[in-house]
Amino acid sequence: MFALTNKPEMGARLYKDLIRMSTDSARGTDLMKVIQHIAGILVETYFVFECADKSMEAGLQQLSDLLGCEPLEGPLGSDALPPAHILDFETERGRAAARVFFEEWMDCEYEFHALFLSIVHNIFAAWERDGMPRAESFRLLAECVKKCMGFEIAAQELCDVLIEHKALREDWSLGDCIAALSAVAGRRLALSLASEISPVFQPYALPGSLDCVVYVMTQEAVRLGVPAGSDWRLGLAANDVPVNAPVELVFEIEPYCRSFFDAIALSDQYDQAVACAKAAGRMLAVAAGGEVPELEPSIAKPLAMAAITETYRSVCMGQAAVGG
Repeated sequence: MFALTNKPEMGARLYKDLIRMSTDSARGTDLMKVIQHIAGILVETYFVFECADKSMEAGLQQLSDLLGCEPLEGPLGSDALPPAHILDFETERGRAAARVFFEEWMDCEYEFHALFLSIVHNIFAAWERDGMPRAESFRLLAECVKKCMGFEIAAQELCDVLIEHKALREDWSLGDCIAALSAVAGRRLALSLASEISPVFQPYALPGSLDCVVYVMTQEAVRLGVPAGSDWRLGLAANDVPVNAPVELVFEIEPYCRSFFDAIALSDQYDQAVACAKAAGRMLAVAAGGEVPELEPSIAKPLAMAAITETYRSVCMGQAAVGG
């Protein structure tokens, strides 16, 4: 039973593992990584309960009471939080760590949550003594928790919407669903970069941002059982071939995506690109994961890659033309 667990020893190990995950031998402990890993552990804990979003609100209120303050108010600077793809990667590391903790100690989720909040309180109090106000730490954590929760809910809900409204009602194939979500991710990414596109922008010189968003998609798929392999880009069109974006599929699901992002207040288009890429990876796992996949991974993976790349190129070409 959890009540019989040596809680001081358990808390010490939780703290040690949390710091170890965020520490580099050359650069020391990265405080922003600590915050993201805490966020991931909290979000994974909230999903143990029936209503994750309400559990999140209650959990943050509990932490507020424990810290004796509210999150720092006011607008955040543009560089206050890491880019969405980094935040997704680091919070997923926290979530993975939480699952290990649960296997060892999760006899009572309420007590685990209470213990972990006390660890967070101690960490923030120590940081405050070193000059970082706890209200500031709390604000950064709250933002990371909400984004992590938003990305996970997006992956769940967008997949469910496509399966319910398109696959079951309109006979879309799972390949169509994968291509649609991947394509919307590419479109949102290109639109998020539109302000950086100059009249001489070369749409075929794909920026690192595309690789970052693609990585979100591929890692979500691999995490859920799709073979990693090296065949993601198999058969992609050469740069001198006209773009072939699945435009019809994009326009079919855009209304669903817009409504969903409005509902969860995810307004930043780069954040939306990451959310759609995560959903595409989840859909890939539905179609191409497991011992007997409905769609062969060697087909599904290049399909997703082609859709996100071609749509990105298509939108960038249009933006470049406007810029010119």
